[in-house]
Amino acid sequence: MMSDAEKIRVGSRKSELALIQTRHVISLLKKIHPDKDFEVVTMSTLGDKVLDIPLPKIGEKSLFTKELEAALSTSCVDFVVHSLKDLPTSLPPGMAIGAVLTREDPRDALVLQKDHDKYLLETLPEGSVIGTSSLRRTAQLARKYPHLKVESIRGNLNTRLKKLDELEKYRGIILASAGLLRMGWTSRITKILESEDLLYAVGQGALAVECREDDEKIISLLKPLYDVQTAIRVIAERSFLKTLGGGCSAPVAVCSELTRNKENKFTIKLKGAVWSLDGKEEIIEDGDCAVEIKDVKRCATCPYNFEIEHPSCVKDIENLKRCDTCPSNTSDENPAKKAKLDAIPVDMLKNDPHEHCPVALPIGVDFMGKCPYLEAAVVGKCPVNGVIEGGEPLKQCPFFKDAKLQVLQAHVSKEINTFCGLVPHDDAPLTSLKEAQDLGAKLAENLMKRGATEVMAQAQATIHSSVGTSVAS
Repeated sequence: MMSDAEKIRVGSRKSELALIQTRHVISLLKKIHPDKDFEVVTMSTLGDKVLDIPLPKIGEKSLFTKELEAALSTSCVDFVVHSLKDLPTSLPPGMAIGAVLTREDPRDALVLQKDHDKYLLETLPEGSVIGTSSLRRTAQLARKYPHLKVESIRGNLNTRLKKLDELEKYRGIILASAGLLRMGWTSRITKILESEDLLYAVGQGALAVECREDDEKIISLLKPLYDVQTAIRVIAERSFLKTLGGGCSAPVAVCSELTRNKENKFTIKLKGAVWSLDGKEEIIEDGDCAVEIKDVKRCATCPYNFEIEHPSCVKDIENLKRCDTCPSNTSDENPAKKAKLDAIPVDMLKNDPHEHCPVALPIGVDFMGKCPYLEAAVVGKCPVNGVIEGGEPLKQCPFFKDAKLQVLQAHVSKEINTFCGLVPHDDAPLTSLKEAQDLGAKLAENLMKRGATEVMAQAQATIHSSVGTSVAS
């Protein structure tokens, strides 16, 4: 029996989706290393300490990331599983992405009310409300579908779907298809949106395993999970965003594609764009380069298959989903169980404090993570609109202040021995990883020459001004 000292400790957030992702990674590692013993260590966050009755969580980005990375840096955990799009393009000193798993579908998904599921974005009635808290989605919708009305919707996947079903406010919502897949709610997808409809977020659909940069033991352990084809794409995407110096505070989106030419020769294509908040200004560029990747006997389209000798897909441990693209898994055996939404009373949805935050945050501002003061059954605990016991009243949302500081940071630091945070892998020459990184940087530089910096700065200034005005009033 392995002692506690020999256990591999895996840090995780407490949300359902985070635990699904973490357990999935552990299940893959257990198949490769059945002798290893893994322990999930969930983090106690500021929100957990302040509140007793959590409402559906939102964001789960910077606050959760900081807690997990603190545990990593002090060796309380050995690695952490993230949605890659949540990780900044410049990681804290000493941190690295030890592996990215085979990417799931990075595209967005349109989820419509059940009585509107025959519609598409272009055919929805004039004035139909689409819910999203993403600036990149908002700007693209405003540009391509001006007949629609976009409004912010907060909460985790479960809460957003319940609000769509119960509140009769939204005709539809847009979510990442990968999240719906992981939660077992693919049946709710009305349509997968192609990149011609909406470009997606940098890193969307990919799981990343973060570890200490100098922990060779863990990096070696993660190697079988490291999908180089995914890595090439996300390195280009992350380099694009890092060079722009942007993030969720400005409408920025990408689309990447990796095509095999012959043997181990591939071409990576990258498209990136920046918009004004209203979508009227659009600056878009695309480019490509050649890369070399070793041939790996792994189903590149299946996030649940890492058996090299026996190419049969493993089951998703939470949703019993099997790969639809692998020939060996086309039977109706072991069908996916239907996931149900949590029972949340309609009155609670209507009175969700997230919908009544005294700081009128525009769409996209809540990207910095969940607000721990709005996770209570009553609004009065928010320091902007009440007093936390033992705390001082605040006149400005503290989480927006943190967000503003991070937004203004210049992402110019260079990681040592990594590519936008990703460690290299034997299946790809360093020159190929550098080519992908250079492609993203070059594309961003071309956008900046065409005025992307000014467009992003204007978007950020508008958001900051709106929040300041809202708080002051």
